[in-house]
Amino acid sequence: MGTMPDPSDFLAVDAELSAEERDIRDAVRDYANAELAPRIADWYESNTLPRDIAKGLGALGLLGMHLEGYGCAGTNATSYGLACRELEAVDSGLRSFVSVQGSLAMFAIHRWGTEEHKQQWLPRMATGDALGCFGLTEPDAGSDPGSMRTRARRDGDDWVLDGSKMWITNGTLADVAVVWAQTDPDAGSKGIRGFVVPTDTPGFSANEVKHKLSLRASLTAELVLDGVRLPADAMFPEVSGLKGPLSCLNEARYGILWGAVGAARSCFEAALSYALDREQFDKPIAGFQLTQRKLADMVVAVNQADLTAARIGRLKDAHELHPSQVSFGKMANVRAALDVARTARTVLGGNGITLEYPVFRHMTNLETVLTYEGTEEMHALSIGQALTGLAAFR
Repeated sequence: MGTMPDPSDFLAVDAELSAEERDIRDAVRDYANAELAPRIADWYESNTLPRDIAKGLGALGLLGMHLEGYGCAGTNATSYGLACRELEAVDSGLRSFVSVQGSLAMFAIHRWGTEEHKQQWLPRMATGDALGCFGLTEPDAGSDPGSMRTRARRDGDDWVLDGSKMWITNGTLADVAVVWAQTDPDAGSKGIRGFVVPTDTPGFSANEVKHKLSLRASLTAELVLDGVRLPADAMFPEVSGLKGPLSCLNEARYGILWGAVGAARSCFEAALSYALDREQFDKPIAGFQLTQRKLADMVVAVNQADLTAARIGRLKDAHELHPSQVSFGKMANVRAALDVARTARTVLGGNGITLEYPVFRHMTNLETVLTYEGTEEMHALSIGQALTGLAAFR
């Protein structure tokens, strides 16, 4: 007979990890619990995230951790996923901060930039001394990025960018923005191209999005590009079309499918602890059948999501991961996490809506996570195309 399961890892999913992966998991978990968790409720309530967290995350090696060279840690994909899981167990905003820095801005420069771009930005971004953001989504171009209105035109040897981007995480903190824009066919550079834009370039501004009810421990911005003049070598030299930005989004979505497991686990753990302590009718509510059914449903959902993330991580490490499998993980795990958060809230009753507990904060965050980096509908269609060979996007 086996030992009694650990409620936080009921199926012993982490038993499959290597010693190095466990060390990374533990280091991120310990740091997040010691340095970030005690402050997260205040950050959420005040709708802020201090820039100085970047230095600590950089010192831990988490910024661009799955990239090779240029001061990056060069870990495997599973280790990066574990880091995302442990960060999002504290708050989705923290995982978003690391995702945007490493999987969007740094990955884009690492994968598509020139050697000069890489040398200029990546070492400082890895330490947290420079922060990046990723400008793709626009007010009228979300799920259909190909319809973006931001334009880049040639003027002599320079490029001049005009347009706006919306819902840009870290936009007001960033030292550099990776911006995607439509180029003029007459410029000999047809299609969507990526540009490395220092945020102190004249004509560039970032305006914080206010009044958010979700992902409040994260800074979200509108980027405005008004005649932003860049040298010719600011453009990524090789990639054109949507291949560039979509390759970056796939990296970020991979981190999200792990992060959602952390949010779900946090909600379940809070509900279990509360149910064991809270007494009604002369016994802990954990002793009532209806509450135990909720706890059982939650632990099944958390562990199924963890298994999904672990399998997708191994596929990615083996270089066998298809984008539709990332869609599977993102759609399934965020949906599961939302169900767990909502169920956990009912266990906590009125206490569940306060910031004294993490549950409602996770629940509201997950409503954003459900939508960004591809809505549930778009991921369903990605899976549908993989199943049928028929694209239903248009």
